[in-house]
Amino acid sequence: MSLLSADELVKEFGGLRAIDGLSVSIDTGELVGVIGPNGAGKSTLFNCISGVITPDEGVVTYDGTEVTGDPPEKLARRGLVRTFQSTRELETMTVRDNVRLAAPDQPGEQTLSALLRTDSMQSAERAVRTRTDELLETFELDHLADEYSGNLSGGQRKLLELARALMLDPDLLMLDEPFAGVNPTLTDEIAERIRELNEDGMTVIIIEHELETLTELVDRLIVLQQGRILVDGQPDDVLSDDRVIEAYLGGEV
Repeated sequence: MSLLSADELVKEFGGLRAIDGLSVSIDTGELVGVIGPNGAGKSTLFNCISGVITPDEGVVTYDGTEVTGDPPEKLARRGLVRTFQSTRELETMTVRDNVRLAAPDQPGEQTLSALLRTDSMQSAERAVRTRTDELLETFELDHLADEYSGNLSGGQRKLLELARALMLDPDLLMLDEPFAGVNPTLTDEIAERIRELNEDGMTVIIIEHELETLTELVDRLIVLQQGRILVDGQPDDVLSDDRVIEAYLGGEV
């Protein structure tokens, strides 16, 4: 069943067409990689789908509802969550507080509930604390819970970004270069976490330049070129396609 579809998307920037009539469909439970040379339109596609920017033409449908141009916070409440190539943690807050901050619909953020310390607010706060601790343990960040996030390594920041995204309990997780700038050990760890999320039923789409890890991880690979889909299929078939070798791999496998 299709969870996400983009139909005939177009996005221009100052006369440059970054996305050119692109259509793609993602089924529930898929683990999909998106690759392509610089300027192919990968991040623009993510931005159009996730509401960061609005496409000039075309339609985005999520879980049976048109969501074209809906803001990221509205999409996140519906279960569509994305991360960014550059992590966006709050460096002067602790790792624990960065994760807790992402929890949606906290009653304590409402003035009356905060003043009265209502039962519902206290119950919600306990649930957030419990979920935060679970995620920190899952991503092996529990020993860094009270560390300022600005002191984390690049790989640890990527793990924190994943943990924070999962506080929103997404059905569809879009990851923009989760392995960029990460050492091989943490790359393997992040890949394993993504695989586990997918095996638990989460639909995942990944933009990535690190081909070896990506192709071993995903079940389906989409190659973009000049704002269009060049090839879409199983990773081994895609990487052996002459068009991909020419456009993306510079003539070498």
